[in-house]
Amino acid sequence: MTTLRICAATLVAGLLLSGSALAEDVVRHKNPNSDFPIAQAVEVPAGKTTVYVSGAVPSVIDEKAEKGSLAAYGDTRTQTESVLKSIEKTLEGLGLKMGDVVKMQVFLVGDPAQGGKMDFAGFMDSYTKFFGTKEQPNLPARSVMQVAGLVAPGWLIEIEVTAVRP
Repeated sequence: MTTLRICAATLVAGLLLSGSALAEDVVRHKNPNSDFPIAQAVEVPAGKTTVYVSGAVPSVIDEKAEKGSLAAYGDTRTQTESVLKSIEKTLEGLGLKMGDVVKMQVFLVGDPAQGGKMDFAGFMDSYTKFFGTKEQPNLPARSVMQVAGLVAPGWLIEIEVTAVRP
């Protein structure tokens, strides 16, 4: 019986080791001649589990402000940080981290304070706190687009991500 347990344990350990030794890592291709904090492309090897995270939206930061107003949610910078923290929490609940994100789609509404144009600089100020840092250098492939509007009038941003389980 003891010999059988040792053999089974050895077999399982061997399978685990061979599986991890053969597993390829996600490959993130940098943009040539650029330090812009997104990947030009990301390759996910066969056999990896991809996790599609639904769009996250900003949290209310001022309960006293008029419901659905910009004052209730803040500017693009504030909303971006709120959304990325929400995504981070969702990922953690799934056993993942921001470094596991391989693709990001960002939907920005034109900010009235910016003449109706999206506040890309405000978005980037918060984005770079989560991606391309010493603590978290993994960069996703990313698209940012301006949209006419989102579900709530005060929302300036919605972000959805795809992550790969390590």
